[in-house]
Amino acid sequence: MYSYKYTKIYIMKNQEEASVLNDLLHITNDRIEGFARVEGKIWENYPDVKSEYARMNSLSTVMKNELINLIQDDGEKPSDSTSAAGALHRTWIDIKNSFTIGNTEESTLENVVFGEKAAIDAYQNAIDSGKLTEKSLDIVSEHLKHIKDSYHQFKNMIEYRK
Repeated sequence: MYSYKYTKIYIMKNQEEASVLNDLLHITNDRIEGFARVEGKIWENYPDVKSEYARMNSLSTVMKNELINLIQDDGEKPSDSTSAAGALHRTWIDIKNSFTIGNTEESTLENVVFGEKAAIDAYQNAIDSGKLTEKSLDIVSEHLKHIKDSYHQFKNMIEYRK
């Protein structure tokens, strides 16, 4: 009975952690999908930033794989899809951009900044949840740092345009 109780608690903790990590996986997939939609819309006018964008996009794929590995380490199945909220946001962006007259670059950049800010908030909430092991916490914290760097990069592009 003693070991069964602790085994059950251990499994529940793994499931809680995997749930948090799956949420982050959805957000990371949203970022990858969002970056794919941005590609070609603004990079022609920001050739000096294109390599940084490629690095962020590549890093997002690494982050995705790290999250999948952490979820599998917990003995759970990764939910490797985008989120409903992210899909709704991308649809809204497409609709909004179809009615935007003039410069869609600024609108696109603002939408990227909005998405990155939402990712920052979600990652911070995951860190603050207390549901991550030390290993996961270290990796998620590193991911958050990369997302913040991306956020500032895009925010600076907007400020530069003004």
